[in-house]
Amino acid sequence: MIRKEDGQSLVEFALVLPLLLMLVVGVIDFGRVLYTHLNLELITQESVRKGGLGQGDAEIRSYAADRFNGDDSKLNVAISPAEGSRATGDYVTVTITYPESFMNILGDHAIPYKVETSSTIRVE
Repeated sequence: MIRKEDGQSLVEFALVLPLLLMLVVGVIDFGRVLYTHLNLELITQESVRKGGLGQGDAEIRSYAADRFNGDDSKLNVAISPAEGSRATGDYVTVTITYPESFMNILGDHAIPYKVETSSTIRVE
């Protein structure tokens, strides 16, 4: 006895489609997080260069906030050592952190991720 199997491929497609969509969205979202990380890496390198040339903490933080493409209110810029204790020949370190989330399509179940970059240079 032969049964009709007209809807079999449609049912299989309906079962596999959500997995394929999650995979595509995951790849795109991973690219977004990677772009944020690379952007912050470049901003950190340029910010620490300003500190190495003798700029103050306020100028470094302002430069980082101006160059960042995201929500700069969440951007945390830590500078070590503080402006008053830096002298020629010392090393200055700028660390920038930014909270990000992966797989935003999941809503409240998105995976939290903290992008953190750091760079050190000698003060001239």
